[in-house]
Amino acid sequence: MNQGVHCPVGAARKHFEAAFASWLGVPHAFAFWKGRVALYAILRALGVGEGDEVIVPGYTCVAVVRPIKYLRAKPVYVDIEPATYNIDPGRIEEHVTDRTRLIVAQHTYGFPADMDAILAIAARRGLTVIEDACLAIGSTYRGRRTGTLARAAYWSMQWSKTFTTGVGGLATTDDNNLADHIARLVAAEAYEAGPGEALLLAAMRKVHRVLAYPSTMTRIQALYRWLLDRGLAPGNPPGPRQVEFQPTFFKRMGAGQARVGLCAVRRLDANIAHRRRTARLYDELLAARGWPRPTLPDGIDPVLVRYPVRVADKAAAVEAARARHLELGTWFDSPLHQSTEPLDVYGYTDGTCPQAEKACREVVNLPTHPRTREKMARKVVDLICEIGPAKD
Repeated sequence: MNQGVHCPVGAARKHFEAAFASWLGVPHAFAFWKGRVALYAILRALGVGEGDEVIVPGYTCVAVVRPIKYLRAKPVYVDIEPATYNIDPGRIEEHVTDRTRLIVAQHTYGFPADMDAILAIAARRGLTVIEDACLAIGSTYRGRRTGTLARAAYWSMQWSKTFTTGVGGLATTDDNNLADHIARLVAAEAYEAGPGEALLLAAMRKVHRVLAYPSTMTRIQALYRWLLDRGLAPGNPPGPRQVEFQPTFFKRMGAGQARVGLCAVRRLDANIAHRRRTARLYDELLAARGWPRPTLPDGIDPVLVRYPVRVADKAAAVEAARARHLELGTWFDSPLHQSTEPLDVYGYTDGTCPQAEKACREVVNLPTHPRTREKMARKVVDLICEIGPAKD
């Protein structure tokens, strides 16, 4: 018997799960060590296994693909729409086979995916849809919150997300049967984080809280990568261990993460309001400079975790931001962002998703988090306007 299995769910974790479920408006939430663990729990509970195919956008994080591979299923990559960076529904059905089980509808940057079209395809072909809502807390689609539009959703509370517990994730659903499956799976197999892991993560949260500001973010990120490479920080160090399933991967959220998350949920509406204001400011500043902006679909009301723009020279923009100590993100720098292995390990080959690959070459993103102030936002806009927009 694995040590840590069958441990009772802590009170802090229960309170966090209940608070987030109540805020979202669903009956069930399950808190895990990371967002990818939440995805793994949903896939396991849905019975996804060897030989099954899971449709994902070809513009995602490698953390989405790894749980699929852990179950010996096959990720199938579909290209994206240029305006929202979400999966292109018009390209989904050509990838559906008799092995397809699931469509992952990712709400990229906070832009809701075209759920009506995706759900219609799923109904027609007998498929399940789950939402990757990791970047879209608070966004709405035709008046409904992302994360309530499909059979289940998963969420991330990693450092760069809408709110952070350091690392952390949630699976949510209004499907009682699926919730029962997840609960039984967690009770039978999930681990508790060890005390050393919990202490290290608590220390990192404190550093992040004290030091992580737009003017210091590039240095904080460099330090984090240095620690990660040496196994001194929780995350994804490079190497083959990320490709193969590790038994302790399936891990519950710790009490410290849950307490931080509970406080964050209480501040979530204020957090969202700040992100909306910051995005509107970027809209106004860029419009005043004549920057081309895409036309977004009707019926979506995004809360942007980051504000994406396409620039003429991504490398020059990132280097200029680093030199000026300005926060500028690079998501997604690869069709499988942050992969430390060749992409063919995950079944992706160059040219599979041309629109996604073009976005990887062009897109940088501007901060919207609560520590983003107007003065810093104006400086970041000045910088990207010096670089200029990408050409069509």
